[in-house]
Amino acid sequence: MITVQDLVFTYPGAPKPTLEGLDFDIADGEILGFLGPSGSGKSTTQRILIGLLEGYRGRAQVMGKEVRDWGPELYEQVGVSFEFPNHHQRLTAIENLQHFGALYRGPLVDPMEALRWVDLAAHADKRVSDFSKGMKIRLNVARSLLHRPKLLFLDEPTSGLDPVNAKRVKDLVRRLQSEGTTVFVTTHDMSVAEALCDRVAFICDGGIAAIDSPAALEKRFGSRTVCVEWIDPQGESRRESFELDGLGDDERFLALIRSGARIETMHSQETTLENVFIEVTGQRLDA
Repeated sequence: MITVQDLVFTYPGAPKPTLEGLDFDIADGEILGFLGPSGSGKSTTQRILIGLLEGYRGRAQVMGKEVRDWGPELYEQVGVSFEFPNHHQRLTAIENLQHFGALYRGPLVDPMEALRWVDLAAHADKRVSDFSKGMKIRLNVARSLLHRPKLLFLDEPTSGLDPVNAKRVKDLVRRLQSEGTTVFVTTHDMSVAEALCDRVAFICDGGIAAIDSPAALEKRFGSRTVCVEWIDPQGESRRESFELDGLGDDERFLALIRSGARIETMHSQETTLENVFIEVTGQRLDA
């Protein structure tokens, strides 16, 4: 669905490129998370792929066609939900969807149905100027789905949402994927990436530092040990780590289990996706 090779982009007047030799691809029907701190190149990559930035070097193909060779017909196939709300404030929610829906040539989702998807149907006739930020973000998502796009770009899709509505949006995206939609998610929220994405790409200083499934990255960089805490006969709290490989034959571990000591906790030493990101890139997502 998307192929990017050796992508380079420099903003006019900038001392160095924002993107330097970017390489990745997205399969048809996949959800890929693009993770990185502010200024890492996430939004620049998205803007190139949706045709908002020209003058790039390298290869940036969407649905088998170079982005620079697409015309307006690209937007019949692509949906975009931007991080910041950009609606007509004086119009109601339903009027906004009807207005933007009129820009497309193909069949549309019923605007009321799109509002139901994001739990805004009860506010269909309310002016957007009276919406909270979270409601405006959900309206962004609804608008991006009106024309049933094959490829959906989501920029910080749960920003400003409470946990219930964040889950609603994530469930909606998963349902869309099951119906064949490919999704490109730009975010710095690791919980979104872990819950939603088939693979994640860590972008740092204009390049991809690592790309794989969240589980594979956590296994690769996590410690394969199990930590046991127990109370010894003197009533003192003790802790020891054991290698996970060959644990069933580890005499020290078996002796501890057989000793009758009161085990307080026992857990493997999984890392988190955020810790993996820090280890791989040397940066924090909130940087």
